[in-house]
Amino acid sequence: MQTITLATRRSPLALWQSQYVADSLSESAQTHLLPLTTRGDQWLDRSLAEVGGKGLFLKELEQAILAGEADIAVHSMKDMPADMDHRLCIGAILPRATPWDAWVSNDYTSLSELPQNAIVGTSSPRRQLQLKQQRPDLQILPIRGNVQTRLKKLDDGQCHGLLLACAGLERLNLADRITQVLDFPSWLPAAAQGAIAVQCRQADLDTRLLLKNLHSESTAALVNAERYVAAELGADCHAALAVYAQQMGNQLTLHGLYGPDPADYPGSAPPMARQQHTGSLSSAVDIAVQLAHKLQQSLADIMARSTPQ
Repeated sequence: MQTITLATRRSPLALWQSQYVADSLSESAQTHLLPLTTRGDQWLDRSLAEVGGKGLFLKELEQAILAGEADIAVHSMKDMPADMDHRLCIGAILPRATPWDAWVSNDYTSLSELPQNAIVGTSSPRRQLQLKQQRPDLQILPIRGNVQTRLKKLDDGQCHGLLLACAGLERLNLADRITQVLDFPSWLPAAAQGAIAVQCRQADLDTRLLLKNLHSESTAALVNAERYVAAELGADCHAALAVYAQQMGNQLTLHGLYGPDPADYPGSAPPMARQQHTGSLSSAVDIAVQLAHKLQQSLADIMARSTPQ
């Protein structure tokens, strides 16, 4: 029986996801976890944009794979940059969990109930963009760290509520903390939110064959289409971008929201473009490219109209 070492971050959610993959492989491989600390986990006092992007959550895990210390690494798919070391590949994308965001509050059942100038905890430009469209008066508390750390800040009274991913709360048996589910069509998630990716060495054919049993083609088709939009826009942790893929039969519709950094628009709603594009599922890349171009052009038009002449 093959032995598989899984590199993982040390956060409770990362450990849950890695153990889930380990359990899924247990009938065909002996598994053990290799918990590592990444720079993204260490630098919690600054935004990801300031310290180098969401790839900071992956680097140490990828180095462990390339050094032969681990065979695979388990990631939240939405945290993976578009570009990857050519020696590595994604061996499996697991069936997607709930892709939506959650409003979490101890006192207010919805965003509309918040008092004027209330404080909401989130560091995501995408979440801030959509939040400010509904409530431009709200104040943003930049907040990073694992799910439990963020919830403690809420419980300690540092903010009136948080924006988090439903999937993370559900996986940690914290679904009871979800006050309101923010879902389509009024709210769009990050590209690939809710999906787990398993990374391995490109040349490790035995492990790649093993991981095939975990792979969901249907999930991969949709989340990869979402990621194509982000890649076409060159979007990273600086970008306020939301993308959601819908499949109906052989048709794929990509929905997108795109805007500038909401931090540049304190006290007002930032400009935001919303577009969609539909086509054959087999033309996912072309659909993504078309949507990206529509979002770029639409946002440029909106910003041009709002600029004083």
